Amino acid sequence: MAPPRPYWKGYLKLSLVTCPVSMMPATSESEKVRFHTLNRKTNNRVVSRYVDAETGKEVREEDEAKGYERGENDFLVIEDEELESVALESARTIDIEMFVPRNTIEWVWLEKPHYLSPSDEVGHEAFSVIRDAMEAEKVAGISRLVIGRRERAVMLEPCGKGIVVWTLRYGDEVRKPEHYFDEIGDGDNDPKLMSLVTTLIEERSKPWNPNMVRDPVQEKLKEIIESKRKSAKKGAKPIGKGDEPTYTGNVIDLMSALKESLEKKSSRKKS
Repeated sequence: MAPPRPYWKGYLKLSLVTCPVSMMPATSESEKVRFHTLNRKTNNRVVSRYVDAETGKEVREEDEAKGYERGENDFLVIEDEELESVALESARTIDIEMFVPRNTIEWVWLEKPHYLSPSDEVGHEAFSVIRDAMEAEKVAGISRLVIGRRERAVMLEPCGKGIVVWTLRYGDEVRKPEHYFDEIGDGDNDPKLMSLVTTLIEERSKPWNPNMVRDPVQEKLKEIIESKRKSAKKGAKPIGKGDEPTYTGNVIDLMSALKESLEKKSSRKKS
């Protein structure tokens, strides 16, 4: 199958080393079931429009402006020219500004991955040199890039023959875990409990498989749609949610629960 068309094309630059590259999102949501909002009476699509919050009248596109709220119903209008003045000088170059040890960037900073590859044979050597040098030094490159009309901080790391470009969250977007975890115990656990939990983990450990994270909701939605296609007049029978665990409110002894879990596992193996 032919690869999809590049989402972004430009240049990868490190000092005086430059090569043409192309980028594609590493993830996709195109397979998800999506719905349009319809007018139930006419079966026509419903269209969204901007209206003035006070007058209720529709606002023309040329009259729309971006505003920063500095107080209740008090806005500062920011013009497009002012926004453009703070944009990157080049929206088509990933200029690696610095490198950091890869293991120092925690998962919470990573947002969305993209695959980066050379866009022509001339750039293969420069691309592979940058990639392999980062791999050898165990570092990631930090740069900035305009994606979807928004300037983003990005991290570059080797991935096989290519490079993965991660968009990064900004500092004020990440909450400190101490605010949520400080009151949790330090983990002075009962060795017997630890042994039982470790046994459960070992018994349930398997090699990673993408099927482990398939989306059952999407699968059931597709079943409903297919059923409606086959029998539009009769309609599709509602698909049940299946058995869900219920909480009775009783406090269960942790040791007993763990032992019972292991006994059930053992009895299933014998049968």
